[in-house]
Amino acid sequence: MDYTPISPFMRPISHAHLRVVERPEASVPGRPVNKWELLRELSKAQAAFGVSERDLTVLQGLLSFFPDDALGGNTEMVVFPSNKAICERLNGMPCSTMRRHLARLVEARLLMRRDSPNGKRYVRKRGEDRVAFGFDLSPLYCRAEDIARAAEAVREAEDRVRRLREVVSLMRRDLAALAEFGEEIQPGLGLWDQLRDKAALTARALRRKLSLEDLSAFRTELETLLDQARNVIDGPETEEMNTNDAQCERHHHNSNKESIDLEPALEKGGAAGRAPDDDTGEPVADLEEPDTRRVPKIPLHLVIAGCPSLKTFYQGDIRHWHQLFDAACHVRPAMGISVSAWEEAQRCMGPEQASIVVVAMLERFSDIRSPGGYLRALTSKAAAGEFSCGPMVMALIGRRSAA
Repeated sequence: MDYTPISPFMRPISHAHLRVVERPEASVPGRPVNKWELLRELSKAQAAFGVSERDLTVLQGLLSFFPDDALGGNTEMVVFPSNKAICERLNGMPCSTMRRHLARLVEARLLMRRDSPNGKRYVRKRGEDRVAFGFDLSPLYCRAEDIARAAEAVREAEDRVRRLREVVSLMRRDLAALAEFGEEIQPGLGLWDQLRDKAALTARALRRKLSLEDLSAFRTELETLLDQARNVIDGPETEEMNTNDAQCERHHHNSNKESIDLEPALEKGGAAGRAPDDDTGEPVADLEEPDTRRVPKIPLHLVIAGCPSLKTFYQGDIRHWHQLFDAACHVRPAMGISVSAWEEAQRCMGPEQASIVVVAMLERFSDIRSPGGYLRALTSKAAAGEFSCGPMVMALIGRRSAA
């Protein structure tokens, strides 16, 4: 014979209720938790708990009936509003709809019903004793740590998608630039049309919200095409062109010595006097915005040659600009550069030039007192059209040659 547990008031207790009651005390948070912060975390992790936005709207209404901002401590976490009061708090939600969402919250073990003998919700006081019948919020409080972990996992997944999206976007631009460059040195090759078509298709796809799996597939395809294109154009003719580019950059370095001499002054003076960076930043837009910036004129191999310290902190291959961007993203947090400073540099300089600046700063890290402030100073110069990363790299190469 099946046994169905019965509450003291002759109402069946669901197995979901039993699971909440039987949770080990070790999982209960050791301190009060702000109810609104907990709700925001649950909103971020709602898929992990099987609740919808409408369910959370009802939960928000119930939390508004709890007088304190914090759940936990020695306070009894039972609210006892009537159905009418709840619906009024929810801007006139139909009672049947409200009850349906309440049932989902109970099923998700975020609430527990504490029923009275007559099914009403109320509080009764007898001297110092207080007995409340209604909705018990303690299951929500008990799962605060689970909710926080789930929300953090969602943020990490979103960050992986955002970062991979940036990499794919840069790879698309690499592909378009290589197709244009390859058409100049080897016109008529069918590979360049294939590269242009793939770059256009990728740009169209990036207008949508892509999953991590979709972005990974795009990255694999683009890497294959980029390596194929690089192998075609990395011939003797290309090496000669790179040498000419290096000579042009060195000439530009010599003719703009004043701008290079300004950088140590920024390191020791202006950058040191800036306020410390905060780590708050606006989220990157989900859709790719039109960008007319071009790949830097300085050859990538010169950047790598002038910044050998990068290999100590980043083990991956760097044959394309998007790989340099990935390396800069990897070393940026360890250098103490905030997200806001990094994103501002990308907006003003472009991702490729911002990446060159970060790896060049890594090479001279011991000389820079405030990397975040120094990057912001260079970003301001770039926004005013007064900065180029070429002289910075050539100065590092000149140092190595002199040593």
